[in-house]
Amino acid sequence: MEHLITKKTPSYRVGPNSEIARILLAFLATAGLFYVNIMPALVNGLVDGLGLSKTHAGYISSANVYGAAVGALAVVFMIAKIQWRKTAYMMLAGLIICDLVSMSLTSMPSLVITRFIHGVIGGALVGVGFAVISRTSETDRTFGYLLSIQFGLGGLGLYLLPPLVPEYGTAALFWALIAFSVVTLLMVPFLDEYEHTEKRDTVMPTINLPIVLTLAAIFCFQAANMAIYAFTIEMGKFFEMDITYISETLGEAAWIAILGSVLVILMSTKYGRLWPVTIAILLTAIGIWAFHYSKTTYVFWLANVAVGITWAFVISYLLGLCSAFDRQGQVAALGGFASKMGLASGPFVAGLLTDQLGYASLINISAVILVVAAVLALVPMKLIDQQEAEATNSP
Repeated sequence: MEHLITKKTPSYRVGPNSEIARILLAFLATAGLFYVNIMPALVNGLVDGLGLSKTHAGYISSANVYGAAVGALAVVFMIAKIQWRKTAYMMLAGLIICDLVSMSLTSMPSLVITRFIHGVIGGALVGVGFAVISRTSETDRTFGYLLSIQFGLGGLGLYLLPPLVPEYGTAALFWALIAFSVVTLLMVPFLDEYEHTEKRDTVMPTINLPIVLTLAAIFCFQAANMAIYAFTIEMGKFFEMDITYISETLGEAAWIAILGSVLVILMSTKYGRLWPVTIAILLTAIGIWAFHYSKTTYVFWLANVAVGITWAFVISYLLGLCSAFDRQGQVAALGGFASKMGLASGPFVAGLLTDQLGYASLINISAVILVVAAVLALVPMKLIDQQEAEATNSP
């Protein structure tokens, strides 16, 4: 690619736009926020393992992701100057230390503080990962790999971890996070340089209306989904399902959801973004609405599967849309910030709603917000589709 510096690199490093590179970058961009993919298990562990209330569990979970939002925003202004590889090493080490400390904590205030710090580090790491991904070709495909890894390994965690909490407590959850960070740490040396030939500075690209609408759409989409997802185990218990069935359902749904990200990898932008993404967001809203009928176990299973597939599909394109606005990666890092704010706000509000108004209100509000997300994304998707079509057709 023209915007990458041509320099001699060690032979063990993979090609910057190879499929292996996309997988390694997906791990890098996932490591700082992997706890989101096992959020139902974490919330359940805090409630059952430590005896905290759903509201307090929601506070701790939200503190983790709000910290990630702070880290993601901070890195936006630094990404053009920092050495991303050294930064990644330090941040992964920081995540491991925070998870080790978290194992010994039992009170809500101490966990809120520690998980917030963990979130700041992780959010900055994800911002770095997103920025580096923006320097590759066909970024939508790379985000498709990212979602495949998140749902695949997240599904494994949701399948295996909840039954371990009664025996091993929340330590089992934190050890899983540490293992992911260690594996990612071992992958970083094999990535290419991904440095820009452009003069590096901290000047942000112009933040216009399409970018604002894209960021708002990401926030609404993530908030609505995570509000439901974080409390899926508790909702299943409310509908009198046993923990084994719920864990198996979440694990299976996450694995099947990989189909959504695989579709992104295969389709890329061949059919544009406007219609595929709009239809998928509306299908997500229908899937959320179906949770009203979770008393019937197969509906609970189908709702989780449907939402998982469309979630993986839509967010890959929305994050890729951010990259289309700015190849240096600053808008992509802003997209990461908007995503994390949504992921944090969802459990925070859901914890309050479920304690005060119940699950029906939570489901209704989430479905409506998803429709809003679809409307917000219309203009930026149409704009980028037109620009890419013109670039393709130009002589």
